[in-house]
Amino acid sequence: MAKNNNLNAAARAKKDKFYTQLDDIAEEVRHYKEFFKGKVVLCNCDDPFESNFFQYFALMFNTLEIKKLITTSYADSPIAGKEINLFPDGKTAYMTEVDELRDWNGDGAEDLDDVKFAIEHGIYKTTTLEGDEHYCAGDFRSKELIALLKQADVVVTNPPFSVFREYVKQLIDYDKKFLIIGNINSITYKEIFPLIMQNKMWLGYGMGRAISGFIVPDDYELYGTEARIEGGQRIVSTNQCLWYTNIETPKRYWELTLWKKYSPEDNPRYDNYDAIEVSKTAEIPEDYFGVMGVPITFLDKYCPTQFDIVGATESEGVGFSNGLWHDDSQFRQATIDGRKVYKRLFIRRRGNDAKKQIGIG
Repeated sequence: MAKNNNLNAAARAKKDKFYTQLDDIAEEVRHYKEFFKGKVVLCNCDDPFESNFFQYFALMFNTLEIKKLITTSYADSPIAGKEINLFPDGKTAYMTEVDELRDWNGDGAEDLDDVKFAIEHGIYKTTTLEGDEHYCAGDFRSKELIALLKQADVVVTNPPFSVFREYVKQLIDYDKKFLIIGNINSITYKEIFPLIMQNKMWLGYGMGRAISGFIVPDDYELYGTEARIEGGQRIVSTNQCLWYTNIETPKRYWELTLWKKYSPEDNPRYDNYDAIEVSKTAEIPEDYFGVMGVPITFLDKYCPTQFDIVGATESEGVGFSNGLWHDDSQFRQATIDGRKVYKRLFIRRRGNDAKKQIGIG
């Protein structure tokens, strides 16, 4: 298992070009098949051909009945132009639009060879990106990329870890549907947690080992016990990443089966928050209707008709636990008998009984 501090260090150093494997994309997107029908899909963080997001949606164009696929690359992409050298003058940031998949090369199949043929022969619209006075070519914040974002119905990609907060903000500001990969710790970011608490953003299907690993450039260290080389590609694995989305799914409304009884011994109260500790999501008591602190991995099982999220601990959650803390505890980890507890979300049961117990309705 890869050490999460390596991923965090990569984000801080902006050395965060982790490319998603094709199988991991296919495994997640299959749950949203009906949603993609008739949609304009934007993948705005990878090279139009080398990116597995591009390859997946190009291959599945007819199966998913996509209206259009738009993909863009960064000017400094370490993989751009390796397979298709469209611009010999050295420009590598470009945009490609796919609006149809046919047997363009006449070999009797519709596959990536047809996509490559269509790009090289000008069948698909492919243009260079120039950037602007503030952002380099291909940066999602540039005027060119914002214009493409406005055309899109849904954005699907793996944005760089270092700009995840800003990336999500842009999606929300432009009211776009999205399916993106992020680190689990971003749940408690001060820019992200309010979106989760307000049900504007939630977890998809794949989490932890459901994402089998990321392809990294040649100059990246292969760290962790599951790091490997497959098919000439360098793979780094981590169980700290997951899919975020605002696309409705059946999974979102699967209610947890609660069986455990509340126990003051198993569920002690925090020293500095007005809530009880529940150390495992599977052990949320079925007979307790007050505020509970649960691990952030609870979000993988969160059902908005069963629970309300009312706060979070630690510095990234400052201001999100208003009314739950004692004294100046908003700046501290939760503690029990002086012992620090890892990041917690605060939740409360919903339903008629829960409402009566907390004085609502």
